[in-house]
Amino acid sequence: KAAYQKGSVRANLALAAGTYMNANYAAEPGVLKNIYEANAGIKISKRKELWIDLGIMPSHIGFESAIGKDCETLTRSILADNSPYFETGAKVSYSSDNGHWFISGLVLNGWQRIQRPDGNNTPAFGHQVTFKPNSAITLNSSSFIGNDKPDSAKQMRYFHNFYGIFQLSDKFGITAGFDIGAEQKAKGSDDYNTWYAPIVIAAFSPTPKHNIAARAEYYCDKKFVIIATDSPNGFKAWGYSLNYDFLILDNVMWRIEGRRFSSKEQIFTKDTKPSNNNFVLTTSLAISF
Repeated sequence: KAAYQKGSVRANLALAAGTYMNANYAAEPGVLKNIYEANAGIKISKRKELWIDLGIMPSHIGFESAIGKDCETLTRSILADNSPYFETGAKVSYSSDNGHWFISGLVLNGWQRIQRPDGNNTPAFGHQVTFKPNSAITLNSSSFIGNDKPDSAKQMRYFHNFYGIFQLSDKFGITAGFDIGAEQKAKGSDDYNTWYAPIVIAAFSPTPKHNIAARAEYYCDKKFVIIATDSPNGFKAWGYSLNYDFLILDNVMWRIEGRRFSSKEQIFTKDTKPSNNNFVLTTSLAISF
C-alpha cells in the first residue's frame, strides 16, 4: 500500500490478493481483481476541509472494514458481508472545523463495483453523515440509491445503513447498527422486495492487550435480493459470536472466535446435509507492517 498527502492533494494505492479479493472482486475483469484501493483527492477550499476524491475507495457504508484487525470481531457480520466493502466513483466531502461533523455525497458505478455491469448506464448515488458530539459517541447515516443491473432489466435499489458507536468507558463499548433495503420487483414496478438486518456488538477490554467481544445479529431477506437460498421462504437467520483477542506485540494479534448461526429453515449445511444451524470456530494471527 502507498499513501501520499501534501497540502491540498492526497492519493492512495493498494494492491491485494487472497480469498477476500477472490470473493469480493469476482465480477471484475483481469488486473482489476487485485486493486484494493486506488484513488486521488484534491482540496477545493483553502480554509475548509472540503475535498473531491475519485477512484476506487473504501465503502461509505457500515462500521466494519475488510481489514480484520481493525474490527471488534474476527469475522465480519452478515450485514457487512452483504453490503459493499468498496466502491468506485467520485465523492465530495466536508469535515467541520470542530471535528463533530463529516458529510459526503457520492456518484458511484454501482453496488460494490469497479466497472459497471454490461449494458448499465445508470449512475448510482450515496450519502454519508457522521456526527461525533464527543470522543465517546459516533452516529452515522449512509445510503445507496441505484440500479445494479443492465438498463434493459433496470430495478432501482434503495438502501440505508445506520449505526452508533458508544464508548461507555475506557474498557467497555457498544456498537449497534441497522440496515434496511428495498429493490423493485421488476423494471418499472411500484412493488418492492425488502430486506433488513439489525446487529449489536459489545466489547470489553480488561487490559490493553486483551479484548473480548460478543455479537448478536439477525438478517432477513425473504425474496433473495441479496442472499440466495434453496428455501422458498428466503434467508432468515440469527447469528451469535464470542471473540477473544490477545495483542502479542504492537503489530501482532492472535484472535479466536466461536460463532453460531440458526434458522427455522434448513439453509445451512452440516456434514453435507441440510441443517437449521451451523457452528464455526475460527482463529487467526494478524501481523501488520
